[in-house]
Amino acid sequence: MTHDERRELARILAAIDLPHPLHDPRLQRSKRLGLLVMTACCIALAGWIAILLLTLPERFTSSDWQAVWVGLDVAELLGFAATAWAAWHQRQVVIFCMIITGTLLVCDAWFDLTLDYGSSGFTASILSAVLAELPLAFLLFAGARRLVRVSVQTIMQLSGVSGPAPSLWRVPLFADGLEECLPPQLRQRADVVSAGDGSSS
Repeated sequence: MTHDERRELARILAAIDLPHPLHDPRLQRSKRLGLLVMTACCIALAGWIAILLLTLPERFTSSDWQAVWVGLDVAELLGFAATAWAAWHQRQVVIFCMIITGTLLVCDAWFDLTLDYGSSGFTASILSAVLAELPLAFLLFAGARRLVRVSVQTIMQLSGVSGPAPSLWRVPLFADGLEECLPPQLRQRADVVSAGDGSSS
C-alpha cells in the first residue's frame, strides 16, 4: 500500500472505532443549555447597558484606582508568561493564552483611551495603544488564528483532502462534514476519495 492509502485506511478504521463527539447525548444537553445561557446573557446585558446609560454619572472618583490598574497589568503579565510557557512547550493551550492576553491588551487600550480622554495624558494613551497594546493584541490574535488553521490543515491532510484550509467561519467544530465547508474544487477531490472508499469496501 502507498503512504496515502495507509493513511486513508487508518482514518477509516479510526472513524469506525470512534463515535462522533457531537452525537453524545450529554454534549447535546450541554449545547442546548449553553445556547440558552448565552441568549439569556445577551438579553440581560443589553438591558444592563441601557440602565447604565441612564444612571451612571459623567464623573466618578474611585478609591481603588491603583488596585484596578495594577491588577490589570498583573493579569497581562500572567497572560504573557502563560503564553510564553505554552509556546515554549508546544502545548495547545497556547491558543487560549494568546486570545486571553490579546483581549486583556485591547481592554487596557480601551480603558486608557476612554478614561484619559480630554486630559493631558490622552496623547500618551493614544501612542501606547497604537504603538504597543493594539499591535501586540493583533499579533496574538493572528497567531492564535494561524495555529487553529494549522490544526484544521492537519485534519484535512489526515482525511485525505489536499489544498488550503477554508475560512474558520465555515469549519465545523469537529472533522465530520469538513468537506461541506471546502471550496468546490477541493470538495470534488474529497468526493473522489470517498467514492474510492466505497468501491474498496
